[in-house]
Amino acid sequence: MADKAPGNSDEEQPKSVVRDEPPPAPARRTREALRVVTGSDPEVAPTPASRVIAPWRSYKEVVAQLAGRIVEAQRPIRVLQAIRWDNSVEESFVRSKYRELPRIDAAYYAGVELGFDPRAKADEFEQIASDIRREVGESDAIGQIMTTTALEYRDVVRMLAARGTAGFYGHCRTLYGSPKDKFPDGRLTVRDLGHLLYGVLTNVDDDALGPRLARNISAEECAVRLNERLSSYFSDTTVRVSADDSIAADAAAGNDYVKVRTGARFSERDIDILEVHEGWVHVATSLNGQQQPVAKWLAKGPPRTTSVQEGLAALLEIFTFRTHPRRARRLNDRVLAVDKAEDGANFLEVFDWFRTEGYDEDECFHSTRRVFRGGLIEGGGPFTKDACYCKGIVLNYAFIRSAIQHNRADLIPFLFVGKVAHEDVPVLAQRVHDGVVRPPRYLPPMFKDLNGIAVWMAYSAFFSQLESSAIADHYAKLFARVG
Repeated sequence: MADKAPGNSDEEQPKSVVRDEPPPAPARRTREALRVVTGSDPEVAPTPASRVIAPWRSYKEVVAQLAGRIVEAQRPIRVLQAIRWDNSVEESFVRSKYRELPRIDAAYYAGVELGFDPRAKADEFEQIASDIRREVGESDAIGQIMTTTALEYRDVVRMLAARGTAGFYGHCRTLYGSPKDKFPDGRLTVRDLGHLLYGVLTNVDDDALGPRLARNISAEECAVRLNERLSSYFSDTTVRVSADDSIAADAAAGNDYVKVRTGARFSERDIDILEVHEGWVHVATSLNGQQQPVAKWLAKGPPRTTSVQEGLAALLEIFTFRTHPRRARRLNDRVLAVDKAEDGANFLEVFDWFRTEGYDEDECFHSTRRVFRGGLIEGGGPFTKDACYCKGIVLNYAFIRSAIQHNRADLIPFLFVGKVAHEDVPVLAQRVHDGVVRPPRYLPPMFKDLNGIAVWMAYSAFFSQLESSAIADHYAKLFARVG
């Protein structure tokens, strides 16, 4: 047998010395880097179980996901539905000739389904707030708005769980405020505003201001006319207006709809008011909020946004010269009614007070019900939301005037970017550049072009410095000269 060639024998080439040539230096560095990151040799294909690293997420992705959780969690919460009264309550009150307190207490509300478990829902919002702090950071301004929003919804749940008890009012006052709250000047209260307006408005002769328009338009016809107007305003979006017998107020707005109460009668001026109040503000801010791909919570309104929303809607009635003294009196009288109920007046006493102010029995009942729904019929614990309207007019006016005075008119349109509180606005406006917030799409004409409002506010800054009683006395003497 021929000898094997040198170097070809297994015995002569031990396995211990058989190895590949080392990879070039760059390849070694790449392999080492991957081994540090993945914890495994990059030449070994990882199994699915070893893929433990989550994909990278941007800040906007994190915010959008957390905001979506807030929106989804609040979906079953319907405050006004949860504190509504059945029609039989009014029927019984009428049969008693307006002499017996409605039989509304905690047992009554126990029969009005919430649609969710209060404890579980409160815990859900607690968890969302905790996750926001952990994932976005406690010092992040957007995160702080979302955390506050989530915790307010938690408190709304707790408020609704306490319907018909003193606990309801405790939560309600914290969430919606009180007529006894002070304005930012630290001196005047919402109640002071109510008393001042009461003195002025009750002395106004409506007949001297212009013709009274009859309320002779049915809810169905009102819906048709309002549909035409809002279809023009929201030309690229469908907004529905319909008559509905399930709402307590004359009108109510939702995400993309307005409802008017079946059986109610409306005047031409009422339709003008509904157009700007429900359409230009409530529906517009809902739609602007829904168009936010990141700041999704702006589509929904927790209590902290109520003063801006309701005040802005009422302020638009003034800016467009569509409101009238009787309408202003109605809003202001609700503030005084809440104040009376806080101080212990019961349902009958507030109802009788509305009658002394000249309202008919039907309107007296509906206005009084607004104050006592969810709270204590015997007094001392009302639903305080109606104090937000007049307070909101003053605060929105002050915000707009201050923004113009400080050369920050750019902030004003962001009152319409969704459901906001004033403290949110500078934060939201600052995040347009990186796409966290989109500017509002639907804006009333005077907020698209702020020139007129700027002049109005410039003069108002001086008016506020005038000594009002001295000016009033000066002109009173002038008027007295001609008897």
